[in-house]
This record gives sequence, C-alpha cells and structure tokens, in this order.
Amino acid sequence: MDILIAEDDLVSRRTLEILLQKWGYRVLATADGTTAYEALRQDGAPSLAILDWMMPGLDGPTICRQLRDPARAGPRCRPYLILLTARVTKEDLVIGLEAGADDYITKPFDRAELRARVQVGMRMLALQKSLADRVAELEQVLGQVKQLQGLLPICCYCKSIRNDQNYWQRVEEYISDHSEAQFSHGICPRCFESVVKPQLSHLQSKG
Repeated sequence: MDILIAEDDLVSRRTLEILLQKWGYRVLATADGTTAYEALRQDGAPSLAILDWMMPGLDGPTICRQLRDPARAGPRCRPYLILLTARVTKEDLVIGLEAGADDYITKPFDRAELRARVQVGMRMLALQKSLADRVAELEQVLGQVKQLQGLLPICCYCKSIRNDQNYWQRVEEYISDHSEAQFSHGICPRCFESVVKPQLSHLQSKG
C-alpha cells in the first residue's frame, strides 16, 4: 500500500522514506502541510499518512481536522493518520487525537515502534475495507429483494389482482412478478370436497 510522508526536515523525511520502502511500502514524500493535504484529497491518494506536527503551510493537526471534515475533504476521504511529534505531554497528545489523528509517534522515533504502528494502521485499513465490502454486498442483496406492500385491488369473484398497468393477473402471477416466491400447486381439502369430488362422482356415474 501507499504511504504519504509530510515532513519538512530533509534528514527525517529521507529516513522515513528509506525505512518504509525497505518494509515494502510505496512512498509519496512531501515537505509541507499544504502539499500533503492536497495530495490526500486526490482520487487514489495513499490510505495512510505520517504527518509532522510542525511544518510549513498546514500543520499536522490542521491537516487531520480538515480531512475529517466531510465539507472540506469529502465523505470518502478517510486515510489513517499518524502524527509525528516531539510533543510528549498528555495535553498535546489529546489535542492531536481530538483533531482526528488515529495514532502518534514521538520524535526521535524508534524504528521498531514506527513499523509496529504502521502495521496497526494497515490492519485497521484492511478491516475497514472488509467491512465496507460487506456493507456493499448487503446493500446489493437488499436492492434485489422484492416486497409486496400497500393496497392490492383484487377481484372478489375470481381473485385476480389488478397490476400497475391496469391489467388483471392471476394471484400467483402477480406475486411471482413482485417477489421471489415460487408456487407448487395442489388442492386443499375444502376444494376437493366441493369441486373435485363432485366432478369425480359425475365422471364415475357417466362411466
């Protein structure tokens, strides 16, 4: 997967880029917050971003805040955001997380910790994609379900139903057209006694 880096310090940016590429990720490196923000709003943008807290243009928390605002970034712009910061107080970390960051790494960062936190982000993204795929499948299935509802005009004699085109259909035809139901025909006891049995008796008497 692709990862975006937003870091104005050249040494830190190159170190991050080399490490992430070594671990098998494709990297888009930027040197200021404005460029990073615009890149993350594009179609096909990296799904994970490592953002420096302080840098030219937009700072890390501002990028997080704007990307979490559907009015600015759009409802589908939901990258996993990791703040890279030298600030270690609880108050600063709360500010970053409330701005919309998913995680943080303190400077100077530990390579093993960086890799672990990136892997956590990738697992979260994979779970989100799996959930989104399941929701899409369920919506597709629900879209195919046909339901009968409302008032049905039915003939009180032959029990035919008037359809939307003002034609009369047999009950089983109408239900088949408006649902996933299938019919198997039989004879109920009452109809056997009142209809079939007299016909059988008539045939036997004629024979």
